Amino acid sequence: MSDRKLAPVPPDDGWSPRSWRARPAAQQPDYPDREALAQVLRELQALPPLVTSWEILALKQQLAEAQEGRRFLLQGGDCAENFEDCSAEVISNRLKVLLQMSLVLVHGLRLPVVRVGRFAGQYAKPRSADTETVDGTTLPSYRGDIVNAPAFDAAARRPDPRRMVKAHARSAMTMNFVRSLIDGGFADLHHPEYWDLGWVGHSPLAEEYRRMVAGIGDAVRFMETLSGSEVHNLNRVDFYTSHEALLLPYEEAQTRQVPRQWGWFNLGTHFPWLGMRTTALDGGHVEYLRGIRNPVAVKVGPSVTPDQLLRLVDMLNPGDEPGRLTLIHRMGAKHVATALPPLLEAMRRDGRRVLWVCDPMHGNTEKAATGYKTRRFANIRSELEQAFELHAAAGTRLGGVHLELTGEDVTECTGGARDLTDADLARAYRSTVDPRLNYEQALEVAMLVVRKQAQLAAPRGA
Repeated sequence: MSDRKLAPVPPDDGWSPRSWRARPAAQQPDYPDREALAQVLRELQALPPLVTSWEILALKQQLAEAQEGRRFLLQGGDCAENFEDCSAEVISNRLKVLLQMSLVLVHGLRLPVVRVGRFAGQYAKPRSADTETVDGTTLPSYRGDIVNAPAFDAAARRPDPRRMVKAHARSAMTMNFVRSLIDGGFADLHHPEYWDLGWVGHSPLAEEYRRMVAGIGDAVRFMETLSGSEVHNLNRVDFYTSHEALLLPYEEAQTRQVPRQWGWFNLGTHFPWLGMRTTALDGGHVEYLRGIRNPVAVKVGPSVTPDQLLRLVDMLNPGDEPGRLTLIHRMGAKHVATALPPLLEAMRRDGRRVLWVCDPMHGNTEKAATGYKTRRFANIRSELEQAFELHAAAGTRLGGVHLELTGEDVTECTGGARDLTDADLARAYRSTVDPRLNYEQALEVAMLVVRKQAQLAAPRGA
């Protein structure tokens, strides 16, 4: 283990929420009206925060426990939220899927699950190009509803800073509804029937899931009969939010100091992360993230070298603070076996304290023959299974999964329980950016995690 101080290390070099502005910042829109942008940022700075510092620190503690193998992280939600999907049905269905997945994981892994949603702020998306050309017309790329609109016309694609205020409001509505559901008993383990999704009653996985629920219910009732009272903490769960910290002016406006705490917190989310396109060591995104006290995560792709990763870890967690840094590897099924082991060995050899998480989605995106962007469940399964095996071989621990999913009846990823084909994609393809797992496929991933962990834990020859 490294001899670094195992504690938060506040930047002592003049860091501020604005210091990223002195660095090159990728993936930022070009707002034509700078005064309108400045006015919006002043407005955002005056609005109430979306989360609290004590929630953030509680999540950091849970992530520290996941690093030690005492919890498992489930992080999931939409690839990009849309303003029009801020509705009771969409939010509750998304929550139901994550609760059902966490129930499967708790039952199978015998570990508490850290539940983190990719929502209440996931309104910005990186793009491979600043512009898009259709039939000879070139317009700015769609960068998510927080920046512009997906319709291909000049007015829709014009970056509008007022959309940040709308994103903040939609995030607040989403968080308020999620908190109300949880506080009202929606997540009560005594009543998992609350989580049923009507459209999946005949799913090939439904019966297996129901047997699992029945078994947990019997165990809960047995414990309560023995103790003569209700088992505590089964009527609600902790639930946290996360989003990609992409639009830096918005993140800056959410960054504040709070009474009785030192340093700065991003109070717009519990758990911000950086995608692969924004991890330059001299870039604005790393500069911003290194100064806040939130737990943070970084996506790690197949092109990252051990030296690059070690330097990035030094930047983001110089004190080797427990729970501070999560590394989300997204290599692709074809590359994970060669790209991941050198990174695991470098981090293990140097004694870095990180939480390793697998994102089996983003490295497996392809275009179907029908023209739709998709992901094949066989590749998702393959990358996830390989990741568990590679961590076991390296003596490291895979402590979580990061997934793009929805509770809606979509057909965006092929394969899975219903064996969706390319021809099925047109039936219910709704994503404006990346393909998501539907309920059945997401539940199948949770069951896959449990089976793989059990396989690795079993004695050889058993």
